[in-house]
Amino acid sequence: MEQNYLDVKAKFIRGFSDKTRLQILECIKNGEKTVSQIVEELQGNQSNISQHLACLKGCGIIVGRQEGKFVYYSLRNEKIKEMLELFDEVLNQVQTEVAQCDSHLY
Repeated sequence: MEQNYLDVKAKFIRGFSDKTRLQILECIKNGEKTVSQIVEELQGNQSNISQHLACLKGCGIIVGRQEGKFVYYSLRNEKIKEMLELFDEVLNQVQTEVAQCDSHLY
């Protein structure tokens, strides 16, 4: 496999590797929301949430749709939703091991 492809793949996967970004993805998993709705639901800081939204958008994981003065964010497609659900399925099987993992590689 080409090294550049693996670099891009690692970058894509890093999009999922932050707790706030995962919270955002869970928040919009079942429908689009505005930044304000996401901030309110996550009880977060608007600047911080906006930075994470930009990261997720830059990684191709979410899309934004402008309507008037609002931008509505949603998952890019059904495959991203399926991937999030698959993460949950696999995690349920390995949760104990992951919780005990103390690797410093991440």
